[in-house]
Amino acid sequence: MSSSTTPVWFITGCSTGFGRELARAVLERGWRCVATARNKASLADLADGASDRLLTLDLDVTDPKQIAATVEAALKRFGSIDVLVNNAGYGYQAAIEEGVEAEIRAQFDVNVFGLFAMTRAVLPSMRARRKGHVLNITSLAGLAGYAGSGYYAASKHAVEGWSDSLAIEVEPLGIKVICVAPGPFRTDWAGRSLKQTPNRIADYADTAGKRMQNTAQSTGTQLGDPVRAAQTMLKITEVSDPPHNLLLGAASLEGGTKRLRDLLDDIEKWRETSLGADFPAGT
Repeated sequence: MSSSTTPVWFITGCSTGFGRELARAVLERGWRCVATARNKASLADLADGASDRLLTLDLDVTDPKQIAATVEAALKRFGSIDVLVNNAGYGYQAAIEEGVEAEIRAQFDVNVFGLFAMTRAVLPSMRARRKGHVLNITSLAGLAGYAGSGYYAASKHAVEGWSDSLAIEVEPLGIKVICVAPGPFRTDWAGRSLKQTPNRIADYADTAGKRMQNTAQSTGTQLGDPVRAAQTMLKITEVSDPPHNLLLGAASLEGGTKRLRDLLDDIEKWRETSLGADFPAGT
């Protein structure tokens, strides 16, 4: 396979963490990569030995003009975008009552509305070619809410639900949508990509407060390996029937499975009550 026929990956949020490791993995495979970050200077080292297969671009996913410009530049350089990875995003921790309106909205602008806009910009070229993959990096928080992470979980739940609808719409057009939900991974997410509220209410110290403290102290001890995660994401784009939901890591698998089982148990327990909300049969 020549370099001009290898798949083109467009990855947002490559300055650190999953985005950076994924860009490295794509280039090491001999594929082509559009790597973006708020400051593309932070991506200079990715070009070592792969400058002909790499395009680095400045991108703030909350800026519609930048989104349009980067997609245009990617198509001009490589002719296609085969895989879009919506990785840009960050965490915001606060008890629900402690949340700051401006911080909540800023997180949704990146994690939700930026992801929506990025995908809308790439879909026309994928539709025209009747092929493509959209990988949305969600989180275990997209399946289960935890104390201190309500607003982050809300942003990731939004992406999960939106992705369900998108998958139905684009499947007949040859486009696959995959929600990748990591648990805790050994990245610098807690150090660089996590904001915590300065507002602290004593009544939440043992719930949200304790979890925020544990999250801040967990860096470097997580079980998840971002390099292995990147390789996994490459693999799922090469199979004919990829999963719509992929849980990454033992913590995500255990937590996601428990949440879904608890949900089913709750539904079954209250089945008759649910059915009782309908008109009686025959009326």
